Amino acid sequence: MAFDLLDEAGYGRWRDQKLSSRPDDLAELVVEVGDITALTDAEAEALRRQVRRCNMALYVETAPQPDRDDKQAVAALGRRFGLVALDRNHLADDDGITPLAVAAEGPRSRYIPYTERPIAWHTDGYYNPPATRVQGLILHCTRPAAEGGENKLMDPDLLYIQLRERDPELVRALSQPQAMTIPGNDDEGMTRPAMSGPVFFTEEGRLAMRYTARTRSIEWHPEAEAAAAMIRDILQAGGTDIFTGRLQAGWGLLCNNVLHTRERFSDDPARPRLLYRARYHDRIQDS
Repeated sequence: MAFDLLDEAGYGRWRDQKLSSRPDDLAELVVEVGDITALTDAEAEALRRQVRRCNMALYVETAPQPDRDDKQAVAALGRRFGLVALDRNHLADDDGITPLAVAAEGPRSRYIPYTERPIAWHTDGYYNPPATRVQGLILHCTRPAAEGGENKLMDPDLLYIQLRERDPELVRALSQPQAMTIPGNDDEGMTRPAMSGPVFFTEEGRLAMRYTARTRSIEWHPEAEAAAAMIRDILQAGGTDIFTGRLQAGWGLLCNNVLHTRERFSDDPARPRLLYRARYHDRIQDS
């Protein structure tokens, strides 16, 4: 098993394959498609190939149907890749897909994703219990911000490799059941208990990650504090494994819940920023 700290040979084979296929820049992960609601087999395979390579792909639509419902388009894209179990969190719309736009009032206005403020490094749903972990994610841009709103992206597999190469004990500390505890939340329409769990874990033999760089009320297990500090240092330092890009209209991110950020942005009141986010309890199907 590649992620067993006692299996150096298995890990070495996985690491070498991963590093040999990693992209040098974000442009390598871009796939042009006609319309995400009607992908050709070749387009779908091109997206899968990038996801297998780096847990993510960026699509750029060249011929979307005019006046379509972008939320239905996102749902259709998800189904094409086996993403069907939507994470219906309390701020999502009734169909389980969330419009990401500035909210001046109401429950969404109290949460950073619905403001112009920056969002630090995280994986989506890091506060979810194990039964409803977020494994797949689609972000689709309908209208970009007038300025700003870039995303930084990193494949969690590559972060795992950096940590394990430094010291396997960092990975051991982050893999324990009490490594990171997210505080509970008792807010309008939502009651959520505190949630403890590992940062790195495996599901069906695949590596996955739950993480947030936020510091308010986050509790790190004493044995994991040094590893958490190392993660912050790696992410802040940047490097060739971190990509930066800005989604334009008709562009989107299809991924296995990779690490990402969002920079501060400013809106054009006549054309405010609008993205659609779909979180899934499924991973993207390999074939």
